[in-house]
Amino acid sequence: MTIRVVIVDDQGMVRSGFGVLLNAQPDIEVVGEAVNGEEGLRRVAELRPDVVLMDVRMPVMDGLEATRRLLADGAGDAPKVLMLTTFDLDDYVYEALRAGAGGFLLKDASATELSDAVRILAAGDALLSPSITRRLIAEFSRLGGPRAPSRKRLDELTERETEVLGLVARGLSNGEIAERLVLAEQTVKTHFGRILMKLELRDRPQAIVYAYEVGLVRPGD
Repeated sequence: MTIRVVIVDDQGMVRSGFGVLLNAQPDIEVVGEAVNGEEGLRRVAELRPDVVLMDVRMPVMDGLEATRRLLADGAGDAPKVLMLTTFDLDDYVYEALRAGAGGFLLKDASATELSDAVRILAAGDALLSPSITRRLIAEFSRLGGPRAPSRKRLDELTERETEVLGLVARGLSNGEIAERLVLAEQTVKTHFGRILMKLELRDRPQAIVYAYEVGLVRPGD
């Protein structure tokens, strides 16, 4: 099945370059482009893509606000959002994850990195590199302490699910968690699916944010 992509970026060269690279893939098609978040929301509503490449800094409406609006209702058919970022945008990582972004991609990514990122998000996984996870942890360290007032929903998790959530928040992949807990990887996926359902979370990035906000995991653990 072809993965449908919309590119939202105010730089024409970025849109054109990414479009050429993605359209060269047999399983990916760029179905639309937009120059800012406001236009991006209209294009997404019209075209219903699977993945949106969303720039952070844009005129009229930036990528963070567009992502918040796009994913605000938590609809299951909402596209996955891949934020386009550069090394100097560390401050945006935390807010982008809170907004529901599924991952991050540097604008100088190679053709392979770009296409792999689109496929990963389209498959329902998150694209959180160790460097991004470290930035997230650093942001929580800077903020200091849990930001969410209640851990009540955590009580709905089993002991094993709580353990899995803690390892997810530390940046471990499903395979690494399976090895750590001596479980089958599919079992870890099942546990994590139940965690998302019970906590009413969308994906891995939101689960990581939640775990830090309620103090289940703290920077330096």
